[in-house]
Amino acid sequence: MDTTPVASLTGPTRRRLLGAALALGAVAPLGLTRTASAAPVPASPAVDAGRLTLPAPTGPYPVGMVPLHLRDESRLDPNARPGRFRELMATVWYPARTADAGAYPLAPWMTEGALKAFLDDVGFPIPLALAPLTSGHQGAPVHRTGRPLPVVLYSHGAGSHRADHTITVQELASHGFAVVTVDHTHDGVTEFPDGTVVTRDGVDPGLYPRDYAADLLFLLDRVVDLANGRNPDVAGRTLPTGLLGGLDARNIGAFGWSKGGTATALAMVADRRIRAGLSLDGPMAANPAISTDIDRPFMLMTADFARATNPYAETFWTHLRGWRLDVQATGAVHNSYGDNMTLIPQAGRLLGLTEQQIRSQVGTLDPARGVLIQQAYPRAFFDLHLRGRHCGDLLDGPSKAFPEVVYHP
Repeated sequence: MDTTPVASLTGPTRRRLLGAALALGAVAPLGLTRTASAAPVPASPAVDAGRLTLPAPTGPYPVGMVPLHLRDESRLDPNARPGRFRELMATVWYPARTADAGAYPLAPWMTEGALKAFLDDVGFPIPLALAPLTSGHQGAPVHRTGRPLPVVLYSHGAGSHRADHTITVQELASHGFAVVTVDHTHDGVTEFPDGTVVTRDGVDPGLYPRDYAADLLFLLDRVVDLANGRNPDVAGRTLPTGLLGGLDARNIGAFGWSKGGTATALAMVADRRIRAGLSLDGPMAANPAISTDIDRPFMLMTADFARATNPYAETFWTHLRGWRLDVQATGAVHNSYGDNMTLIPQAGRLLGLTEQQIRSQVGTLDPARGVLIQQAYPRAFFDLHLRGRHCGDLLDGPSKAFPEVVYHP
């Protein structure tokens, strides 16, 4: 991989907080130290306190995963060296064969090089042993039932990375979906197979939601490759048994958080192969604005960018001509969606942060409930609109199982 060198990350406080949380350093995470009321934080906990954990998925299948190095030879990358095509790292998550999955190691939440760059930028030491593992078994054979797997694409937020919503991703995979996640290179942190680490560029990267959407459209074509038995990996690395020919290229959905939610909508406008879209608190702001009607199912899970306070989301809502739903968890903030909902509280308690400090980052929604919500609602949405399965009443209106979730007409 020949591209721009590692550069300083300048992303949101949320990302810096998570880096600090994972590092478990001797001072409070950024975003908390700057408040006058922040309590002193004790010295670093011992490493034998144990690594942070992600909740296990609830589905009947173990989860497999494999990374892919992709090159889009239809697009030059203005953020890379002159003449270089856009290169992306992606991961395919899928239901794994139960009898074999245990023989394959669990994948780390982020690769070592990417995590090191992530933590170096926030100025903390790097106890990699405390970083969480996922439930994904690297390279495990795919569970095949005779039918190809419905596919869901995932787009992260500004300055983030493709591991940011592993809770939701592995939940979908454990219930029989193939999920393809992608790092939007130069607007986050990513590590390529040769060890090159690319971070968010110091200059304005020019990566807007439409550039994210272009990455998603490129991924669509790579799903077609996999479905047709073609390996899209740049180096042609061996893929897990059963992956080639195992995806359903006619049954694809997409979801994203923040800027990735906006990109999901833009990709749906551009390509009808995306049959259903979900935005996790996407601002829905683009230039030009999203003004094309969408006649396929779309769901909003909002917090800071709710329709009542965000005119872009309200305008976007008026262009949804098919099935649509808008829900909001009481007490949720923008950061409540994603792995931070569980990682920040865990790390914060190890650091000695107060509950008030933790809530200032992840909202007043109980973290355990927040995790259940981001497992249940996306799965119900894609079950209904990609597989025709009506699982429970979550999408019909207020649910007794989730009384904190408000449904907005």
